[in-house]
Amino acid sequence: MTAEPGTEARQTPPAWGTLRRHLATFLMAVRLLTRVPVPNRFFPPGEDSATLLRASAVYFPLVGTLVGLATAGVIAGAERFWSVWLAVLLGLTFEALLTGAFHEDAVADFCDAFGGGWNREDVLRILKDSRVGSFGVLGLTLGLLLWAAAIVEIAASCRFVGVVASVTLGRWLIVLVMARLPPVPDRESLTRAVARQVGLRALAVGTLLAVPGTVPLGLAMPLRLLVIVPVLVVLGLSFSFYVQRRIGGVTGDCLGFACYLGQVVVLLVAAAHIDN
Repeated sequence: MTAEPGTEARQTPPAWGTLRRHLATFLMAVRLLTRVPVPNRFFPPGEDSATLLRASAVYFPLVGTLVGLATAGVIAGAERFWSVWLAVLLGLTFEALLTGAFHEDAVADFCDAFGGGWNREDVLRILKDSRVGSFGVLGLTLGLLLWAAAIVEIAASCRFVGVVASVTLGRWLIVLVMARLPPVPDRESLTRAVARQVGLRALAVGTLLAVPGTVPLGLAMPLRLLVIVPVLVVLGLSFSFYVQRRIGGVTGDCLGFACYLGQVVVLLVAAAHIDN
């Protein structure tokens, strides 16, 4: 039977359909990790949003690279008019607005819960509490100070690539922890929807997508990157073991704290005097 004229033109080529789905999955990661508005028209009609959400974790490091480029760009631009300290604070303010203070909120909640909770039930109860206690205030304050001070201490010629790599690898650490640790059982959450399908394949793809944001740091500071990679792996595995021992799985606040912790560690190593 002969196809009707124009039918071939109306059919979507398989390659284009696959590309469109990958783009939709990436944009789902953007929608999840940032406040950038992503219109629904970019998502294929009839596509299950839960499926895209579960697949979006592999793109977290790539989204981190884009966020890092924006933050580093603000810092570099602000340095033309103000001191490095003020430029860094403006950059961090911009990033908090861009991400909706997503990870800062997680840091405060994590410190409150794991600092003030004596047992699993206490930790999970405090994680649900939207109020911020003394542990949360102290943890977030120290985290912000370490983050800002480490950026200031990085050599000026390497500051841009250091910031980009830190934000990229912080999001990569999320993928590592999700691949190592299942969500907390019997607790419905966004993390449970995303993390249930993160395995070694997703970790491998996420690692590849972290390369563009990390290689420039390796070219500028090869010794430091050689230190950063194993440190982050050990940190991610140790953090996963600690969280599993305390509450039996991972939550969104745990992942946000891991991301923030990873960013600070990358910046601290980048700022260290280890090649003098």
